[in-house]
Amino acid sequence: MKKFAALLSLLLAFTVVLAACGSSSKNEANNGDNKSSQEDLYNKVKKDGVLTIGTEGTYPPFTFHDDKQKLTGFDVELAQEVAKRLGVKAEFKETQWDGMFAGLDAKRFDMIANEVGIREDRQKKYDFSDPYIQSGAVLIVRKDEKDIKSFKDLKGKKSAQSLTSNYKDMAQSYGANITSAEGFAQAVELMSANRVDATINDKLSFLDYKKKHPNAPIKIADKKSDGAASGFMFRKDSGKLVDEVNKALKDMKKDGTYAKISKKWFGEDVSPK
Repeated sequence: MKKFAALLSLLLAFTVVLAACGSSSKNEANNGDNKSSQEDLYNKVKKDGVLTIGTEGTYPPFTFHDDKQKLTGFDVELAQEVAKRLGVKAEFKETQWDGMFAGLDAKRFDMIANEVGIREDRQKKYDFSDPYIQSGAVLIVRKDEKDIKSFKDLKGKKSAQSLTSNYKDMAQSYGANITSAEGFAQAVELMSANRVDATINDKLSFLDYKKKHPNAPIKIADKKSDGAASGFMFRKDSGKLVDEVNKALKDMKKDGTYAKISKKWFGEDVSPK
């Protein structure tokens, strides 16, 4: 009986060891498969010689069509330069914003270049490159305005805002009276006509407008320091491809290429500080 119990204990111990070895081998295999899949995506891009990129093509100045119907914009040029430094060609697949993430999930493209904000909820499902641009809310007034120097000075003033934007809510939180405006250009027109005192908008929109209208009599009176950052977006576990894109972005900033593209579209370097 004792011999039988000892034999049974030995068999159980042997079974546990085998199970542990099997689990360990399975984990190692999974880790190997994960690493392999990361390298496979990068190697596929290199082998095909093409980096496929999802973008809207309807969102100036980041991704849009010029007068000759050529796809262009800040994000487009930046992505083209990244692809060039990877030694491949950039191939854009234009997709409506509502279907952009689904297109990435379905492997219609390898990355998205469309001013995608880097948010915690998105990072749980997708990989992002290092931030390549950052912006934030700015308070814009007439060039000769002397009374409004900060957001707090908006109390009792008229602010031109899109009624569906977060900036309208921000202006109201500072006590401004809201006047409806369909877009930034109309807000500037209302200020120029002295019908409103200010507007809150995105800094990049302001820079884009000033680039196209350098003599516009407007200025930034105040700005928020907690700007939102955007990056190129990838499927989860795109490891090596993301690493190579980050390296390209870093090299572009170091050799001045990023600043050159940035100044072309915004008149200044808009890289995250």
